[in-house]
Amino acid sequence: MAARKTILAGLALSALGVGAALAMPGSPLQVRGLDLGRERAEPIPAVRHPGERAFYFTRAIYSGYRGGFYGSWSIDYPKADRQFLMGLRRLTNIDAYEWENPVRLDDPQIRFFPFLYALEVGYMTLTEPEVEGLRDYLLAGGFLVIDDFWGTYEWANFEAEMGRVLPGYKIVNLPLDHPVMRSFYDIEEIVQVPNVRQGMNGGPTWERDGYTPELRAIFDEKGRVMVVINWNTDLGDAWEWAENPFYPLKFSNFAYQMGVNLIIYAMSH
Repeated sequence: MAARKTILAGLALSALGVGAALAMPGSPLQVRGLDLGRERAEPIPAVRHPGERAFYFTRAIYSGYRGGFYGSWSIDYPKADRQFLMGLRRLTNIDAYEWENPVRLDDPQIRFFPFLYALEVGYMTLTEPEVEGLRDYLLAGGFLVIDDFWGTYEWANFEAEMGRVLPGYKIVNLPLDHPVMRSFYDIEEIVQVPNVRQGMNGGPTWERDGYTPELRAIFDEKGRVMVVINWNTDLGDAWEWAENPFYPLKFSNFAYQMGVNLIIYAMSH
């Protein structure tokens, strides 16, 4: 079955009015003449009265021991969220809220948002209220997407934390013929999406010992997918930098297709 739509030239996100959010030249983070220092946009407060829009891209705020601007949960935030939403609204007819929506795992408000995104989970150290909040969310019908963690060490940490959240539930491979892979685009292979520096410099695409991208999942007793796990890949960086002319189209195309499929699946199951 052919894909219903085609992503063009890095989604032409600059034409949608997406700012590059790059700092001034001269930073040590330059790659091929482009500065990767990030002028962090002021985040929008979490939605407290949902229901006006059909979809909210909700990012999990969790306890961790690696720092982003706010903590490990905030890597690529909020630019990746905003830029992905611009693509989602252009590529689909989903009535999506335009801004980011970060919510704590121990906030009862999280149940209003059936889609949840979390990254850098190799450094996740959940509190007991967060464990209970995420468990209740998933068992009540929530859908969690995991992204951007690499190698055996980070996997071991994530696996241990999920064992606290969902004891007794197995993590299994998600096959390419699963409906997730056909919900909007036909995805035939799992592409390893590198971080922005390695992507712009031509590789390698892997980090640490995460040589092969893996797509895994946790199902409930009725076969519903509760958690989709993107391991050894970084969809968020591809969303964040898709408008950059030096960012490879192959990676941004795949990341947007995968993200759209996950959302369509979550909203229809």
